[in-house]
Amino acid sequence: MLHQKISNDLKEALKGGNQTKISTLRMVLSSLHNKEIEKKGKGQEPKLTEEETIEVLMNEAKKRKESNEAYLKGNRNDLADKEKKELEIITVYLPKQLSEEEIKKIVQETIQKIGAQSEKDFGKVMGLLMKELKGKADTKLVSQIVKKSLEGFSG
Repeated sequence: MLHQKISNDLKEALKGGNQTKISTLRMVLSSLHNKEIEKKGKGQEPKLTEEETIEVLMNEAKKRKESNEAYLKGNRNDLADKEKKELEIITVYLPKQLSEEEIKKIVQETIQKIGAQSEKDFGKVMGLLMKELKGKADTKLVSQIVKKSLEGFSG
């Protein structure tokens, strides 16, 4: 399981003394633990599923990506570099992301499958796509591609 792999990798990093990896994996494990506590508080089984673990990892990766961009805009290259290194460490545990071309192809197939005709069908298309692409593609990118694809219908 992914959660166990992260724990094992933290132990290895501790032995190797890689401080960036140690702090990043500790942060990730802390986020996973917080998610477990949140689930327990809602009266659910606290053990995270693989999908929930990936969701937490994607949120952590998104935070690093946004921070990296903000630091670059503010000319804080030292901090941007730190965020980039953390992002690289987290990305190792995420499923391979689909390319923009692969996403476009899946979007077109989905639009044809449900017979979407206009931007009014955006919600239907996105709902289906996110079930299929969850964890495999950036939601923001998928949303942009769907909008662009549906704009062509409303001519």
